[in-house]
Amino acid sequence: QVQLVETGGGVVQPGGSLRLACLSSVNIGRFSLMGWYRQVPGKERALVATIASDDTITYSINPSDTVKGRFTISRDSAKNTIYLQMNNLKPEDTADYYCKGVARGKGWATTTYWGLGTQVTVSS
Repeated sequence: QVQLVETGGGVVQPGGSLRLACLSSVNIGRFSLMGWYRQVPGKERALVATIASDDTITYSINPSDTVKGRFTISRDSAKNTIYLQMNNLKPEDTADYYCKGVARGKGWATTTYWGLGTQVTVSS
């Protein structure tokens, strides 16, 4: 079955960097879309970035996120892995980060899979 496993979280000082990785148990070619989301206690899980099978990339448009320009999503198909390079981290980036994969189906049918998350803490 499909499993997504996130790694790379940890504790970092403001201005620091982390690279998150999401390893899929299946060929990531099965996903039409993969991405990173984050969630803090009491808040809704929110988009960080996605990358589609055609390499189209989107980043969070929430003004407070200020993700674009600091974070970069990428894919290594040979390793069945997507990455999130996070630079210039800010305390507000503190969250649990989750990997998502949307599997192709017939027509518009999809199945969404989530990893269990990796914790990122940005603190001075």
